[in-house]
Amino acid sequence: MKKIFSTISSIVMFCVLAAGLFLTGCGENGVREIMNVSYDPTREFYEDYNQKFVEHWAASNNGEKISVDQSNGGSGSQAKKVAEGLEADVVTLALGYDIDLIGESIPGALSENWVNNFENSSCPYVSTIVFLVKKGNPKNLKDWNDLAQPGIAVITPNPRTSGGARWNYLAAWGWQLKQELGTLDSVFLKDPANAEKVKAANEKAYDLVKKIHLNAKQTGMPEGARSATNLFVRDGEGDVLLAWENEALKAVYGDNNPNFEIVYPTVSIIAEPSVAVINTTVERKQTRDIAEEYLKFMYTPEIQRLIMEHYYRPCDNALLEEKKDIFKSLELFRFADVFGTWSEVQKEHFSNGGVFEKMMEE
Repeated sequence: MKKIFSTISSIVMFCVLAAGLFLTGCGENGVREIMNVSYDPTREFYEDYNQKFVEHWAASNNGEKISVDQSNGGSGSQAKKVAEGLEADVVTLALGYDIDLIGESIPGALSENWVNNFENSSCPYVSTIVFLVKKGNPKNLKDWNDLAQPGIAVITPNPRTSGGARWNYLAAWGWQLKQELGTLDSVFLKDPANAEKVKAANEKAYDLVKKIHLNAKQTGMPEGARSATNLFVRDGEGDVLLAWENEALKAVYGDNNPNFEIVYPTVSIIAEPSVAVINTTVERKQTRDIAEEYLKFMYTPEIQRLIMEHYYRPCDNALLEEKKDIFKSLELFRFADVFGTWSEVQKEHFSNGGVFEKMMEE
């Protein structure tokens, strides 16, 4: 009888321990682990960063071993997966709206004013949108209006699923506004005295962006930025790829590929990928300390340099100056100055029945 009770007690104890491991986010060996859900072009950066972070954590926490898992895909699709149950401790997505979407879907997932939780409005790095073309630029593509010419095969992801595609779309829109108005100053754009001029400029921008995306429609508009890069670089489709600067630089310099070159448009947008802790996950798994440090560590000089090695622009401007031969100077505008908030833009342009859907139906 004692043996039976002893066996039962052992089983119960095993179950309790197993449940404890599950609830605290531990793996099979009792190692705490976190999940970073990110967007397409970051996979190589985070593979390197995760290794450095695990070493940093052990050195700072009495040798504690942890692990970091990651998931990559189109930013909008990744946000939807988290909203539907994929357990992310942190998200590092292509734009703030995709993170907001998670907060709208899961009560308590985000801190109030989450964009203020980390430096630089929770953007450890930025990028911009450029053109990747075949060597010699056979179609002589120099600026955004060239992409609207008939017969130009444009490769860009679908703005409904890709954060990078939304940056592409808005960069072209902003360029046309600058051509029409001569400025992208937020005070000028919001001044009621300029309302008619701004309205007319937006109509011209609509026409330009529609033509570019109709040229892209023939190439299929894949789900995410990395899929679009593969379609152009690996498969040889299209005349021009609208790309994150880091993807273009990687294709030309990182892969030492002599078959491509980069064209910088006269005006582009500052693409601001955002990061956040998912409260509901870290509280259940008891991994908040790891998750918060995971995002803070990205702002250190060591990792800001690693960010540059992967062709993103660091938020440390002094470091950026060290690589001005790689990161070309061009006129850049900020999303908020021209377009307002992501919720407004998402509703107007990228939701069901929005401007983009209308373009594709015309």
